[in-house]
Amino acid sequence: MTDLKETLLNKNDLVLKLGKAARDFTRHDIIRYVVEEKIEMINFMYPAEDGRLKTLNFIINDMAYLESILSTGERVDGSSLFSYIEASSSDLYVLPRYRTAFRDPFAEIPTVTMLCSFFDKDGNPLESSPEHILDKACQAFHDVTGMDFQAMGELEFYVIAPDTGSFPATDQRGYHESAPFAKFNEFRTRCMSYIAQTGGRIKYGHSEVGNFTLDSTIYEQNEIEFLPVDAREAADQLVLAKWVIRNLGAQMGYNITFAPKITTGKAGSGLHIHMRIMKDGHNMMLDENLELSATARKAIAGMMELADAITAFGNTNPTSYFRLVPHQEAPTNICWGDRNRSVLVRVPLGWTAKADMSAVVNPREVAETLPNDKQTVEIRSADGSADVYLLIAALAVACRHGFELENALDIAANTYVNVNIHKAENADTLKKLSCLPTCCEQSAERLNDKRHIFQSRGVFAPATIDGMIARLKAYNDSELIARAKTDPELMRQLVDKYFYCG
Repeated sequence: MTDLKETLLNKNDLVLKLGKAARDFTRHDIIRYVVEEKIEMINFMYPAEDGRLKTLNFIINDMAYLESILSTGERVDGSSLFSYIEASSSDLYVLPRYRTAFRDPFAEIPTVTMLCSFFDKDGNPLESSPEHILDKACQAFHDVTGMDFQAMGELEFYVIAPDTGSFPATDQRGYHESAPFAKFNEFRTRCMSYIAQTGGRIKYGHSEVGNFTLDSTIYEQNEIEFLPVDAREAADQLVLAKWVIRNLGAQMGYNITFAPKITTGKAGSGLHIHMRIMKDGHNMMLDENLELSATARKAIAGMMELADAITAFGNTNPTSYFRLVPHQEAPTNICWGDRNRSVLVRVPLGWTAKADMSAVVNPREVAETLPNDKQTVEIRSADGSADVYLLIAALAVACRHGFELENALDIAANTYVNVNIHKAENADTLKKLSCLPTCCEQSAERLNDKRHIFQSRGVFAPATIDGMIARLKAYNDSELIARAKTDPELMRQLVDKYFYCG
């Protein structure tokens, strides 16, 4: 049953007009909206192997055709979408997920767009499709723990445009900067509005650290962060957000990149993923004393054990490893800590103070005890090259693995640090910590070492892991970082090659 609170301020036009939450949409709801709003076109979108959304357009001929495409979907050529599908048996079905329906904010022709799932010739979900792998990972997590896996992303990106010369920003000091020193706040807020119209649950947006001018061109880093939702929904929201940001950028004459690194000496862009574990609607990340729970620490232990292999999902091209270097905010060592930005997995400030801060600054408010459901844990290694479905699936596997380890709490205790590990006085602590891979080839090796964990419970198919390992090894990049540091032209070529990754 849809709660009025879910629809009252929602920005998705179908939610507003139909008066129900997106998760409750039916085929008849979509048809009703199409008829009442005079929608002329339906778009199907689905992520392929390159992580980007593909689009299939349908002009609505009549009611029978509308009902047909909504109920039976359409055929597509799987061999053109996934390299591991043979052309001789490549037909796949794509079926729309009604809960993802939104009115396309870019279309001149009135259009409803939906994300789709892949099915094979026998009508079964395609085992190797990214979206289905994530679905299997979430189900396996629930089967083992009895709890549900939620996630949200921090989407960082650069906006690039000609320099006007006015109100120059301070180099690498763009964090939360306001206009006119931040040039693209209006663009970012329009992106946020459009993402909300597609169903995205946004937490906030802001300018980020990175900003610089090069060859009369402004490079300004921005971030849009989401609210925690079911992990499958979180992945849908991230791929749609990338689609929105790129489309609006193209419309306004801006270049956009989610690439992990676009030049040396400047902030790279990450894709930090926050996670929380829920049971019966309650956040299980804190215990009754508002301290990090055993549940949370077991999940962290799983990430500590699989962190090196997770780079195969989250850091998928050579420029990823220009970002993962020591003495910057991107992590290089396998450890975790509270509010500590030098670690791999961070426990952010979680509103655990036993005080009503609002009542302090708003004297007319009556102090009250407020429920706490905001605590998450955040992994900071991944970047925009990731296929978000596979990345979040890998994190669900890792967190589940923590519950399967007999010594999970010991692992968590032994990998916890409460200091900046890159300061000279903490060198002894740093020496005790394992390191993340330094290139795609190493990442492939680590994945191969631990592939049995990702393949357990049927989450990742062996062929999927084989394909990932082969792609990572094909970069042959074990010496690339060292060469690029002394060869600016090589660095430029690599940045150009992977500029539009993910």
